[in-house]
Amino acid sequence: MGNLKSKFNIIFLCLVLSAAAGCFPAGNAEREALIQEEHTEEKAETNIVQEASSALEEESFPEDLQRNEEEISSSGTEWPEEYGAEDEITVDIIGAEMSMEDLAARGRIGLREEEMAGILAAQTGNYHFDQLTAAEQRLYAELAVIMREYATGIMVSSTDPAMIEKVFQCVLNDHPEIFYVVGYRYTRYSRDDITKKISFTATYSYGLQEMQDRQQKIDAYVESCLADMPATGDEYDKVKYIYEFLINRTEYDAEAEDNQNICSVFLDERSVCQGYAKATQYLLKQAGIPATMVTGKVSGGEGHAWNMIKVHGDYYYVDTTWGDASYRMETGADSAVTEGSENTWNDSIPPINYDYLCITTDQLNKTHVIETIVPLPQCTATKDNYYIREGLYFTAVDEDRLQELFEREYAKGSGYITLKCSDVAIYGQMLKYLIEDQKIFRYLQSEEDIVRYADMEKQLSLSFWL
Repeated sequence: MGNLKSKFNIIFLCLVLSAAAGCFPAGNAEREALIQEEHTEEKAETNIVQEASSALEEESFPEDLQRNEEEISSSGTEWPEEYGAEDEITVDIIGAEMSMEDLAARGRIGLREEEMAGILAAQTGNYHFDQLTAAEQRLYAELAVIMREYATGIMVSSTDPAMIEKVFQCVLNDHPEIFYVVGYRYTRYSRDDITKKISFTATYSYGLQEMQDRQQKIDAYVESCLADMPATGDEYDKVKYIYEFLINRTEYDAEAEDNQNICSVFLDERSVCQGYAKATQYLLKQAGIPATMVTGKVSGGEGHAWNMIKVHGDYYYVDTTWGDASYRMETGADSAVTEGSENTWNDSIPPINYDYLCITTDQLNKTHVIETIVPLPQCTATKDNYYIREGLYFTAVDEDRLQELFEREYAKGSGYITLKCSDVAIYGQMLKYLIEDQKIFRYLQSEEDIVRYADMEKQLSLSFWL
């Protein structure tokens, strides 16, 4: 085997979760900063890459994040004594050579081999976890435990940096409660150009005590939210309640602090898309609704994040950010409000847009581009779509139904009503009937000869203020 101390190279690498001032960065996962490995027969070269921080102040992100390279030190170093002598590396954990000291460090945070079956079972049901291979699932479980325990320098079962990058993002997409991690670094130990083991250290944005203090405030917010959730509602009712709760209490703010995690929503009530998505996911999971985060792009190429959820056995997409008028007014997203007749004006939009509450893949694809880390299902179910559940979906212009719905919303004290059409033809007929022919006045309980409305052709919906 040769002299271990002269054959090993120690490579230090680090990654950061890029926190945008706007929405989630374009691309599924954060890219690692790479350096050239330098090998010698006599000494190990130590190379360190600092975390790239310039992107933190950028409003948007380039199509492909540039790889930031900065060599801080490349002086020769001997194999550190604390990593164990050659004869100590005797245990093979899924291809990774670990010393007894490595295994002891894993055991101290609950990663003993005899506990692994239970750790894996506890992750079952998390969407991204369920799509991974057995080796990836094992790594997922290890990373989740390491981050939960605020651990550093823990050896993992994978020796593949690309797998670590993928699985790290999967863990964060499934676990919004890990709000205190913004990236990670890893140390790779190689012999004769072959990686033998990798240690993992998460980048923690807060100290342990501060994290625990924030968690207490988060718990109080969640308790106040769930306390008023309708006790008799089904899964759809829970989703709708949380969607409305968050939108009514959160303002879209590209300058909000902690806007890539749940703290921005639960503590400051100001956030961007990833904060909205993680807060939605967190509350849904607390309410027993399976949910994960999905990332991609929207019209114009801006990075974005939203949720995929499971209601009554079927998958749907939910985009709480796009449901919030404060986002649409600031960014102009999905804005297709047109001028009406001389007796109309439409200088506002509904405070809540329901076009993104429990929708199909086809509906989502009209405005969003999904970038997958793992395979995602084709969401085709419609029975729990907002407009269908609320009786607001039209396949024809039905005067009696229109009368019934307007009367219902007036009785409820609603401020507006939104109607959804099944296709472009029906949308055109509805627009002509209600606006051009001015039949809307049959349904408005107002003595004024004025109607306020917003039409969103892309989503085939019409909103009227009551």
